[in-house]
Amino acid sequence: MRKIFLIIYYLFISKLPNTRFIYFFKYIRVFYIAKFLKILPWDKNSCVEDNVYLSSGKNVKIGLDCHINENVFIQGAEIGDHIMIAPGVSILNSMHNFERTDIPMCKQGASRTINPVIEDDVWIGRNAIIMPGVRIGKGSIIASGAVVTKDVEPYSVVGGVPAKIIRKREHKQK
Repeated sequence: MRKIFLIIYYLFISKLPNTRFIYFFKYIRVFYIAKFLKILPWDKNSCVEDNVYLSSGKNVKIGLDCHINENVFIQGAEIGDHIMIAPGVSILNSMHNFERTDIPMCKQGASRTINPVIEDDVWIGRNAIIMPGVRIGKGSIIASGAVVTKDVEPYSVVGGVPAKIIRKREHKQK
């Protein structure tokens, strides 16, 4: 049954127009992803735009009040609450093996699946790439175009290729 729900998602639901044109479509996408694919909880504050790739959905978990813009590729991830993901972001959970030089890389298979973890209140900028197994700490900002290859401490701003710390955000306890 899950395969049928995925086919419907990729053929119809993910192709609904962007909310810039018809705001109501955000509710249809979030409702479908919550109730049928069971990847995120139903939340009227969440927004999933058009053409978001969720793989098979088995390795994807998304929290409350998340805003995922168009053309985002999520191979697998554990995504917390209050997340903003800009257009064109790629979140990966495996890579091709390439250690051996006597065998073509395309014949070496893939690395084991390690989901990245994106903690609460994170903003990921346009066209950033999150590599397998990294942890992005609470309250962090990932700059546009950054390639995150290592863990990011909470309340950090990182950018570049590979991503390096630019500065720390001031964290005030409540």
